[in-house]
Parts: sequence; C-alpha cells; structure tokens
Amino acid sequence: MSDARKSAKTTSNDTPVVYVVDDDPSIREALVDLFLSVRTEAQAFESAHDLLDGADLKRPGCILLDVRLPGANGLDFQLHLEKLGNRMPIIFMTGHGDIPMTVRAMKAGAVDFLAKPFRDQDILDAVAVAFQKDRDLRQQSAANGAVTELAKSLTRREHEVMTAVVQGLMNKQIAFNLGISEITVKLHRGNVMRKMEARSVADLVRKAELLGL
Repeated sequence: MSDARKSAKTTSNDTPVVYVVDDDPSIREALVDLFLSVRTEAQAFESAHDLLDGADLKRPGCILLDVRLPGANGLDFQLHLEKLGNRMPIIFMTGHGDIPMTVRAMKAGAVDFLAKPFRDQDILDAVAVAFQKDRDLRQQSAANGAVTELAKSLTRREHEVMTAVVQGLMNKQIAFNLGISEITVKLHRGNVMRKMEARSVADLVRKAELLGL
C-alpha cells in the first residue's frame, strides 16, 4: 500500500515533486524527510504499482526508483513508462547494482544510478539534474506542439513548398519539380513564412526539424 507523503508547503501541480519508490519503509521515510528538509515536495510509494495507482505522473518532477521492487523490476518499469509515453526523468538507486545494469539504465535515459548507501548530497544533486531535464523536456514538448499547430494551417501545396525550401532548393528548382511558375512558388513561400511565423529560412528549417521534415 502507498504511504505517499506531501510537503505542506508545496501543493501546486506546477511544483516539481520527487516520487520515491522503494520497498524499504525506513529508506522511504528518510528520503522524504531529506527532501522536505530542503523544501522539495516528495511522495513515497512501496511499489511501481502503487506509483502508477497513486501518483500524478503528468506533474513536473522525477522518480527516485529502487531497482529491485516487489512485483516489478525497476528497469522493466522504466521501459513500461516509456511505452506509456511518460518521459519523467528517473534516478535509480540500488544496493545490488552492477555495470551491465547501470549501462542498461543509462542507455534507456536514466539520469543517474546511485549505489546504496549514498550521501544525501549525491541524491540532492541528482534530483536537481533530473528537475532541469524535466523542464527541458517540457519546454521542447511545448515548442513541438506549437509548431505542429502552425503547420496545420498550411495547404498541401504550401507544405510541399516548405519541404523543398528547407531542403535548400531554389525557387526555380521548386517550380520545375512541382510543375508551377516561379511567381506561384514565391507566393506559396511567402504564405509558408507567414503561417509558420518564421523570421528567416534558418528559423523555418528549425521548425521543420521539429516536424520531422
């Protein structure tokens, strides 16, 4: 059963939270107390199942996850979250870690892999890195979403012209490839720049990369 605890001073869903997942109650309590001592919200869970059942994983923050958990291996749970589309940063902690396990976790995107016993400062430093990674991921996601919305306003022909422009083709080449006049290409190109809110071709290229073009 979950023994989630919250800081009384941090209740906003925009406030970063550390989700501590460990089957040892003494470790859960010690870690939650550590985070509360530095005014960081923390919630503790006994298992991965409890975390999924009781945590709001859409919130900013990170997961401090023990590798060996009842009912689910921490590394397998990491992959499960990825399949769910959840990219909340994970810090692994273990008393039984080895090099292959560490490599697997880091390749899968873990922020850190800490061996027990660890220093309080090591945990706090890792969480600071995880919080920054989470902020970066959310900013990137927001930017991707904004560009995707802009691209929805393009007509099929404008999308074709944009693709050609970001490939470095000249207006004459685009006109030949699409079977239209250069004047028409210029008109479409102007519409693309306006609709995509691109300040320059370089800016358009950057936005096209976010779209996967």
